[in-house]
Amino acid sequence: MANIVVFCILAVVILGSAVLSVMTTQIMRAATFLLFVLFGVAGLYFLLDYTFLGAAQISIYAGGITMMYIFAINLVSKQTLQGLVERFKGTRVFQGALLSLVGLGTVAVVFLKTRFVNLFMQAPDAEVSMDQVGTALVGSEKYQYVLPFEFISVFLLACIIGGIMIARKEDKK
Repeated sequence: MANIVVFCILAVVILGSAVLSVMTTQIMRAATFLLFVLFGVAGLYFLLDYTFLGAAQISIYAGGITMMYIFAINLVSKQTLQGLVERFKGTRVFQGALLSLVGLGTVAVVFLKTRFVNLFMQAPDAEVSMDQVGTALVGSEKYQYVLPFEFISVFLLACIIGGIMIARKEDKK
């Protein structure tokens, strides 16, 4: 019963902070709310007794990535950030809602097709071991995720290169 209460508290913190992070107009507040989201996810890992993943979440994401965002925000000039403020337009809100629904549908389809759901339905009291989680994350067979991780790393590399190119163009002006 205590696990359910802690899970509900963490879920409220994560969802509330995520919504506030997206809805705020001040970028430092958005980074702070992102930090709360990452701490909440680490809390979920600790609740599941995945202490290594929880510690990695705190040290890498909550500590490192969020601090990198904050330093990047502080290093960017205010002249660059002034043009980023926009007003809500009805079509933009509709497009965002439609895109969110498509994303939710995609996540639901992927969630229902994985074998973890079938495993849970067959034995609802059975826990997924850390060995199974690790095999699913770095395996290369069906329903294993090493290929998406590789695509994400290439995508992040392209984003870094794009950021460097944008920064170099501003220096020439």
